[in-house]
Amino acid sequence: MNQEVSQFIEALKEPWQAELCFRLRDVVYEAIPDVQERIQYKKPHFLKNGKYAAVISTSKDAVSFTIFNASELNVPEGLFEGPPERKTIKLRQGQAVDASLLAALVSQASAAL
Repeated sequence: MNQEVSQFIEALKEPWQAELCFRLRDVVYEAIPDVQERIQYKKPHFLKNGKYAAVISTSKDAVSFTIFNASELNVPEGLFEGPPERKTIKLRQGQAVDASLLAALVSQASAAL
């Protein structure tokens, strides 16, 4: 794991956002065991074979998790937004996270990378 990414998450002001980011990071590692991670554009980016697989970003009241290469994914209605090639879910404090669903989607989306 990249120390820069760890420091980014640990530096988040809201404890719930840091906890959620660590969970999302674990989801990516579960889905892509050989993932590379780095901070790019001031956000944690996750790559497979040098291509974007996922990104985590934070805002004042949410944590967004974007899955790239998502054109072939069958995502649950109303949960994700964005164009076909990338899907984003916005998670807010107290919202349940279906880690197994997210891991399956990341795994499927990154299979062709």
